[in-house]
Amino acid sequence: MGKIIAIANQKGGVGKTTTAINLAASLAALEFKTLLIDADPQANSTSGLGFNPKEVSRSIYECMVGIATVAESILATEVPFLDIIPSHIDLVGAEIEMINLTNREGKMKEALAGIKDQYDFIIMDCSPSLGLITINSLTAADSVIIPVQCEYYALEGLGKLLNTIKIIQSRLNPGLVIEGILLTMYDLRLRLSNQVVNEVNSHFKNMVFETIIPRNIRLSESPSYGIPAILHDADSKGAISYLNLAKEIILKNGLLQTI
Repeated sequence: MGKIIAIANQKGGVGKTTTAINLAASLAALEFKTLLIDADPQANSTSGLGFNPKEVSRSIYECMVGIATVAESILATEVPFLDIIPSHIDLVGAEIEMINLTNREGKMKEALAGIKDQYDFIIMDCSPSLGLITINSLTAADSVIIPVQCEYYALEGLGKLLNTIKIIQSRLNPGLVIEGILLTMYDLRLRLSNQVVNEVNSHFKNMVFETIIPRNIRLSESPSYGIPAILHDADSKGAISYLNLAKEIILKNGLLQTI
């Protein structure tokens, strides 16, 4: 059975989509069959892998409201071993449409049940909110990665997210664990970045990934080309960092012998 990992933080601009795209691509580059689910109505993971959200006929929205199956919505990407279920702006309306449904928090889990065993990893890019779509993603997930930017307001809202995760663990998904806290947008030259690294490590200790994602121009450029950084410039610091993160996750999940 594949492992479902949600990338979540209700704070915007922390590198969720960058992490979702490049972690999924790095796992695929290591020949793990990977599915990226764009669960954000902004659809940046969709466009970041070269698909126009306006031209997508089926998205995660259709899967969640029962119009289409997940199998019908999967698209192959340019990266071998990497598929995507795209998003669409209509996903905004899904929260309203699902409000009166029974088990509304479990619609994503229901949708993914039939394809989970077809992938080694399923990565979900969550929206910057703690709304019903994100709750669905966390209910369906086996674990969650929390990106935290190395900037002044780094820990803002983190307590609320951790509390939400505890509620989901107690009421909806007892098996949900925190895969790790990922430090992003690190700038070695800035004292503030180093202070944030030290603060997060002192607070959360073993929950923090050893891999730190630096600020990197190739990571910023690659979405405009519709490809992950590993295809844009495999030797860039950004691409290498996400490859290291993928290896760290593989090691943590006992799959090291396969890489």
